[in-house]
Amino acid sequence: MMDKRIIPLAIGGLAIGTTEFAIMGLLPDLAHSLEVSIPKAGLLISAYALGVVVGAPLLIGLFLKYPPKKVLMGFMVLFTIFNGLSAIAPNFEMMLPVRFLSGLPHGAFFGVGSVVAASLGGKGKEARYISLMFTGLTLANLAMVPFVTYIGHIFHWRWYFVVVTLIGLSTILFIHCWLPAIQSKENIQFRQEMQFLKSKETWFVLLITAIGFGGLFTWFSYITPLMTQVSGVKESNMAYVMALAGGGMVVGNLVGGVLTDKMGAAKTSFLMMLLMSISLLSVFFFSEHTDISIALAFICGGLSMAVASPVNVMIMKAAPGSEMMAAAFMQAAFNVANSAGAFFGGLPLKHGYGYNYPSLVGVAMTCMGLLICAGYIFRYTNIFRKA
Repeated sequence: MMDKRIIPLAIGGLAIGTTEFAIMGLLPDLAHSLEVSIPKAGLLISAYALGVVVGAPLLIGLFLKYPPKKVLMGFMVLFTIFNGLSAIAPNFEMMLPVRFLSGLPHGAFFGVGSVVAASLGGKGKEARYISLMFTGLTLANLAMVPFVTYIGHIFHWRWYFVVVTLIGLSTILFIHCWLPAIQSKENIQFRQEMQFLKSKETWFVLLITAIGFGGLFTWFSYITPLMTQVSGVKESNMAYVMALAGGGMVVGNLVGGVLTDKMGAAKTSFLMMLLMSISLLSVFFFSEHTDISIALAFICGGLSMAVASPVNVMIMKAAPGSEMMAAAFMQAAFNVANSAGAFFGGLPLKHGYGYNYPSLVGVAMTCMGLLICAGYIFRYTNIFRKA
């Protein structure tokens, strides 16, 4: 049975995952309603991602000395307010800054939440509890994103933000009722908290995430045209494919947490990066076979989240005393991976290559992440030094 103390963090992840990913499927609706082009409407996604990168260190730096429970409630209050404002924003000019502000609490929530989850799990179960927190994010892709996309198409896209706002309010309530009070670090200073950036170990982990994890976003960013134009999946069936990929994320997230606690974070990260490169290479060669391509959607979805727990454990171990800020920077690295994967994956498409070629770029990025991970293992663990 799931520890009810971790449920508030999982519900927060559900809210964040829903607002981050559902907008991609509703972008044409927003563009039409706000009277802008689809590429211009895409700036709403970029604005949110920028908010994540800016907000993670800024908000944690401002609230370092406050109790984590109150901080998490405060972050979710901000999240709920700005998503509520998104539901009533009258035009694009108002929506753009509101989406930026909506992204500010994202990385900060997961930064503080990762440390809280690890402390709730205790020694030997840190990764498992972090993975339980991220279960909400994976369930968002499995269930909530298809649901609010459907609601937004049938009724109006503004209902998508109403649903997110309601989940945010639920998160605040559950944090208040079920999350235990955890002692704050009253003597910590912002400058002291940022000292972890001087560590080369920290940058190894951030690069593993930003580059290696970015490989999978070369696939995920273009999954719809890949499946419909190369694999022969009907557009009307893409919701099922996305749900299948979301199911893979749920399974992969939990498996990654268990493996990390059993094998160690570095070994698990290396294994996941290796499997990522193999799966992306398989996408390149076998996407024309519908059944294989659908199976790979589940596998790639699983691997995309299986690496989340081990790299979060690695970054917290690399930053003793600065775990919250380090975990927040990890969220920024994930968003860099998202943007980099979409950008580099789009390069072969601009030159006229097919929609299976972004995954080949992903293989290169993942292999780079694999090499960085091997360097981390060689330098900071004793795996290669055992007799």
